[in-house]
Amino acid sequence: MFLYNNSQYKTAADIVKVRKSTKSHVSTSLKSLEDRGLVEKKQSEDNKKHIEIILLDSAQEIIQAGLNVQSEFVRNMFQGLTEEEMITCKSVFSKICNNAERCLINRC
Repeated sequence: MFLYNNSQYKTAADIVKVRKSTKSHVSTSLKSLEDRGLVEKKQSEDNKKHIEIILLDSAQEIIQAGLNVQSEFVRNMFQGLTEEEMITCKSVFSKICNNAERCLINRC
């Protein structure tokens, strides 16, 4: 789902940086996806160290199921909230995420 929702991040290094995951975890996860025929790795012709991760068409069924789960989760979390309350929740959550990001960078 990360690869689908964040298509601007195309390399394992991008995923490590953005998700704050370990290299070994990302490598293991990508290997599993590759073994299952859901992604493929494409080496750049210009830079042999640059390897892009490409979602394959065979991942579409899983992606759709993931989108459905994400949508249902959001519906359940915001059930009964007014539009104004939802905006407030999103604003507060954004601030919390920014604080967490700052702490990760600064090692709070």
